[in-house]
Amino acid sequence: MIRHTCAVLLAAGVALATTEGLAQDSTTEGIAKYRDMLEDDNPAELWQLRGAELWKTKRGPKDASLEGCDLGLGRGVVKGVYTQLPRYFADTGKVQDLESRLVSCMVTQQGFSLEEVTKQPFGNGSEEKSDLEALAVWIVSESRGMKLKVPTAHPKEKEAYEIGKQIFSYRAGPHDFACATCHSQEGRRIRLQELPNLTTAEGARKAFGAWPAYRVSQGEVRTMQHRLYDCFRQQRFPEPRYGSDVITALTMYLAVSANGGELLAPTIKR
Repeated sequence: MIRHTCAVLLAAGVALATTEGLAQDSTTEGIAKYRDMLEDDNPAELWQLRGAELWKTKRGPKDASLEGCDLGLGRGVVKGVYTQLPRYFADTGKVQDLESRLVSCMVTQQGFSLEEVTKQPFGNGSEEKSDLEALAVWIVSESRGMKLKVPTAHPKEKEAYEIGKQIFSYRAGPHDFACATCHSQEGRRIRLQELPNLTTAEGARKAFGAWPAYRVSQGEVRTMQHRLYDCFRQQRFPEPRYGSDVITALTMYLAVSANGGELLAPTIKR
């Protein structure tokens, strides 16, 4: 009798696990199909158009455009630059990601103050729009379909990668969370959202190559800066400053981990 009962319970447990697994697979497939349907009319194109216009428009105290900005492959070159960012820039003596580099160019070439440039780094889904988000999504779109090849030859690039790796695993805050808490194992999810394992090349490529993305729930394009900012917020960490070295280092770690993957951004997220 006991053996029979155990066998029934075991069979029920296997059936339940199988049902849950099928339900998760079904949900994942459903979300993927939903995104595929929206991709043909991705609202991010509106941000791309505005970003392309902002790049060539003369603005700021110096009445200059950003067409002389060096994003890593020479003055004014945009095609392919995002596949090689973050990287070390000799003129600032720092490793910079796309957005912190844009801030440097807007300050030095257009004459804006740092406070002016970073006053509205993220749009709010309605009347307040971010020039930085628009510029970033256009520049990223110019590298879409290319392979990521972020450099690590310079000592500061190697240093940034190692710091980012440590930050990824650093546990702190009221919940004792780290990036690795959610993103270091397979098969994890939060609500209906899959959580990629960023410690593997496949997971890092899938995640990093998908940002910037248009977030349907927010009605905004969100860049990698915002994605990582939001991760810190959810961990209840102190709010990182826009363009901070912490964000750059973490971006460097994720980007290098994703090397060899295809850049798919801008994409659509929930």
